[in-house]
Amino acid sequence: MVSEQTSSGVTVGVLALQGAFLEHIHMLDNIPSVKEILAVRTEAQLNSVDCLIIPGGESTAMALIAERCNMLEPLRKFVRAKPTWGTCAGMIMLADEATGAKKGGQQLLGGLSICVNRNQFGTQKDSFETMLHFPTVLGENRPFHAVFIRAPVITAIKSDDVEVLSRLESTVGNTDGETIVAVRQGHLMATAFHPELTRDNRLHQYFVHMALHHNQ
Repeated sequence: MVSEQTSSGVTVGVLALQGAFLEHIHMLDNIPSVKEILAVRTEAQLNSVDCLIIPGGESTAMALIAERCNMLEPLRKFVRAKPTWGTCAGMIMLADEATGAKKGGQQLLGGLSICVNRNQFGTQKDSFETMLHFPTVLGENRPFHAVFIRAPVITAIKSDDVEVLSRLESTVGNTDGETIVAVRQGHLMATAFHPELTRDNRLHQYFVHMALHHNQ
């Protein structure tokens, strides 16, 4: 699926092996700096995009499908070189380390110097919505409506160049307020929630801006 936008700008890929990739494609549709949007399923498609969004879904299934499609190593190479944003399961995939995995663990792409805990908040019925602030990204007074579904959180930051973009602002179940739910490290960004399930595309705009700046 390709959507043409302007004659100049970036080509954004959305990994389409599993998960909520169509919702991300719809969120990107009206961003003027987006030249094309490509649902990425093959190495050739991956090589044709300037940046990549790894959507929410089921990280174990996503990794297994990527391995079966011979996409794991191309993805690992891509995320170390080009702007990539992981949302929910995508954040798990980008992490260097994950806890709470099923028996036997799972394949990760790595590249982001964090440790995450999978399914931090419990099962599907424990999903919730909350407002988050992104002061360095969206401004102090412009909160973002965040949707958390079987979401991970960041339990450790392993490098000084990882920037915290947002934290929970109140306790949720057994998870403390101030828990980190969004970070950026250079050309990599990760959010624990599903920004594609809202009508607010400001984080998508920010990621596209990241990609434009990276390509200059």
